[in-house]
Amino acid sequence: MTELVAEAPVVEQTADAAYPYNNVVPGAVIGRWAEGSDPALVVAPDKLIALLTHLRDQESYDFLSSVTCVDYSAYAGKARAGIKERFDTVYHLYSTQKGGGHINLHVRVPEGDSVPSATSVYPGANLQECEVYDLYGIKFEGHPNLRRVLLWEGFNGYPMRKDWKEAYFEEENKPFKNRHPAEGYFWHEDKLPWGSNSTYPEGWDPESWQTPISYVPVSQAPEGLGYDSEKSNVGAVGELDTQSIVVNLGPHHPSTHGVFRMLARIEGETVLALEPEMGYLHRNHEKIGERNTWLMNMPFTDRLDYINSMSNNLGYALAIEKLANIEVPERANYIRIIMAELTRVVNHMWSIGFILNDLGALQTPALYAIEEREMILDLFEAVSGSRLMCNYMRFGGVVRDLPAGWLEKAKYMVDTRLPNVLDELDRLITGNEIMMARGRGVGYLSAKDLIALSVSGPMIRAAGVPYDIRKAQPYCIYDRFDFDIPTLPESDIFARYYIRLLEARESVKILKQALRDIPGGEFLSTRDKYTFRPTEGEAYVRVEAPKGELGFYVVSDNKANPYRYHVRAPSFINLNALGPMSVGYKIADAVVVLGAIDIVLGEVDR
Repeated sequence: MTELVAEAPVVEQTADAAYPYNNVVPGAVIGRWAEGSDPALVVAPDKLIALLTHLRDQESYDFLSSVTCVDYSAYAGKARAGIKERFDTVYHLYSTQKGGGHINLHVRVPEGDSVPSATSVYPGANLQECEVYDLYGIKFEGHPNLRRVLLWEGFNGYPMRKDWKEAYFEEENKPFKNRHPAEGYFWHEDKLPWGSNSTYPEGWDPESWQTPISYVPVSQAPEGLGYDSEKSNVGAVGELDTQSIVVNLGPHHPSTHGVFRMLARIEGETVLALEPEMGYLHRNHEKIGERNTWLMNMPFTDRLDYINSMSNNLGYALAIEKLANIEVPERANYIRIIMAELTRVVNHMWSIGFILNDLGALQTPALYAIEEREMILDLFEAVSGSRLMCNYMRFGGVVRDLPAGWLEKAKYMVDTRLPNVLDELDRLITGNEIMMARGRGVGYLSAKDLIALSVSGPMIRAAGVPYDIRKAQPYCIYDRFDFDIPTLPESDIFARYYIRLLEARESVKILKQALRDIPGGEFLSTRDKYTFRPTEGEAYVRVEAPKGELGFYVVSDNKANPYRYHVRAPSFINLNALGPMSVGYKIADAVVVLGAIDIVLGEVDR
């Protein structure tokens, strides 16, 4: 396995070289953390914004990949001894210009204190800071709209805190002694000490509470619609005096790709402002991940982006292998690449089919695109026993070797079927007048804005940014393969469709090389990893998943389960751009803008 090593920041040497950047932002760095695994700099809270600004403007760290939090109140390791702050907010920064590894920053936060919001420097912190507030209760001063995004506003407590107890699972009282059809049975809900499995904040009455009126500010209104900032409505447009209204799309609507809501303020059919609303599918994947053993989390990663379980497996496996310093055999690396690139083809063909679906071409284009997907799932089933939730990767390799005849079937797919069907989709779709009319020039957002919003994957490559983690920071054995990073300059819906077709062709190119060169040998370096205890430390690893940058952040306190387990989900973070890409276009365009982002709600909500 190619070792993932963070690129050393370029700084001037100071008298105290252990604390870099203090020569440009005095007092910013006050300590170090996780030196033996994934070194981090501890930053003074009041210097955070100044340091982030310097790193963005002077060091070219223009991409804020991940913002999360760790509650260290139950940490059993020795490294935390003497540190009184309960929480750390954690930031991982990358450079799309230089490539290479990350800078890892920690800000220590006492309980009840707040942290400056990073949104003024990196707007992409928006939804991530909301998630930290939602699950940990950390407030970010200066955030433009700090709110709960995965749980509802009436939810009591912050479930990712280590002292939060789930009513049925962790509370002392277990209401399960009573069973029907025994005589004298009762509804256990009537006997619960906490009522109907809910506790509410003091002074909050669910019977009298009313849903607040949803409001999306019209301050985002584009120029030219007659907006009068002194009034609460949009002024005269043409010969009519019109008033903006709020429209909800979803959550129960097929165009929102699952249980997802778009809250839009419109004038006529023009979108003035739009805000994503998610959380309807949230099951707290990360809380489950911190209860599981390290290996038990592998099948749970399948259920994030359930179109791309092999990619999810790979990202998680690489994070644990980095943390525990586990080597991967040569053959296993080839198998992993083959599965990851077949997965990319599956995802992009699925995405192309459903972009057409959102444009109104119901079913037929999707079926054309999905037919080959079924044949690839046949290959997945042959190696893993499952078509959708593959659970195939293991720490140190894969769970089983390729069965007899598998390579021949895969070569037929890669050499014959896939090139032909990609060409066919190109002929059928690319020149279609509806695709061009509804896609060209619609949903535009500049490359600079997309990167500032932490958008990744095909979205930024469709805006002309040649940034792909497989090239910028190669993992596994991607540096051995000859492939290109296709880009398009338009940054519109049409470009987001076509870039996926181009990327699928590059995946076929990689697959041909991997299937040709795959060696014999072991497929798994270790045999007994059901339970193991990595040494104290942390690791952050990301992969170029089909939907964008998929990252896993894990913390170990030398126990059999992760102390902290966090997923940097591209479907979730790419939604930062949904509102800006929709403003100024029609409400029907917003449906296709969402489709061209290519989200899966299992990964958005987790």
